[in-house]
Amino acid sequence: MKRLLALLALMALATAMAQKEMRLFIWSEYMDPAIIKAFEQKYNLKVRIDLYESNEDMLAKLQAGGVSQYDVIVPGDYIIPTLVQLKLVQPLDQGKIPNLKNLDPKFANPPFDPGNRYSVAYQWGMSGIMYRKDRVPTPTSWSVILGPGADKPFVLMDSIREMMGGALRYLGYSINTRDPKQVQAAGKLLLDAKKNPRFLGFEGGVGAKNRLVAGTATYAVVYNGDALKAADENKNVGFVVPKEGAALFLDNMAIPARAPNPEAAHRFINFILDPKIGAQLSNFNRYATPNKAALPFINPADRKNPAIYPSAAIMEKLEFVLDLGKDTRLYDEVWTAVKSR
Repeated sequence: MKRLLALLALMALATAMAQKEMRLFIWSEYMDPAIIKAFEQKYNLKVRIDLYESNEDMLAKLQAGGVSQYDVIVPGDYIIPTLVQLKLVQPLDQGKIPNLKNLDPKFANPPFDPGNRYSVAYQWGMSGIMYRKDRVPTPTSWSVILGPGADKPFVLMDSIREMMGGALRYLGYSINTRDPKQVQAAGKLLLDAKKNPRFLGFEGGVGAKNRLVAGTATYAVVYNGDALKAADENKNVGFVVPKEGAALFLDNMAIPARAPNPEAAHRFINFILDPKIGAQLSNFNRYATPNKAALPFINPADRKNPAIYPSAAIMEKLEFVLDLGKDTRLYDEVWTAVKSR
């Protein structure tokens, strides 16, 4: 009986501690520390943050036990159906997220999560080429990295769908093709790029940004927000969407299936959807906000910047990365071969 009472006491203590803490699992350099501080002060709890550099890393961590360690995760659009299928995320209690009404309608019912049952839009953006303006003219094509004449040091993004997507668009195919021959052709293109003596390796977006700012690389495949932050550090940094097109992404907030503090998780999601907080987030990240109510509070220069809010002409070059169901294995097999050879 004493052992049972002691166990119950420990469980109650653990529960009480969990309720005073919220754990966030998110991409690196993707959250304004001032927002975290404001949330902590408002709700009198501590936010602990762990970082990842790709959707695949996040998925692996959840499957290895993270599903019961984190309260909020920030998955990309295409991986959400996988998280739902594997029962790694829980349905949202939308009654606890009144600010959901602030989402732009085009982000409020995404095809990968109809009705926002499991996820809420966080930020959106695109991949493309970051380059050193003091060394080369503005690139127009993926050929400066993936073509046979690529002759400047370059870094490829360590993200399967964005990097495969760039190769597919260069070859004239859709980022979401299910044709095995097209996917394999993109893989061969990336393998050929790896053989180029100017190839410096695969990096997450932040790592690639840092190498280009430091001067090691002349070109790097990155997300637009990383490039814009790099431009703040070094005036010689530019960013462009190649003429062939690139990947468009929508990152989202979701709650793991066995989150220790789902109450705090719902509060956090609702907090991020506040118009002024949403604008503060985008002004910090330099990514576009899916929060329509936040747009009046966005820095005017950013609101007019086509590298953040693309023109209609640029949008025509971009494709959302979609979940491909069983055909995802085509990409996994080719990407594994690219990375391992």
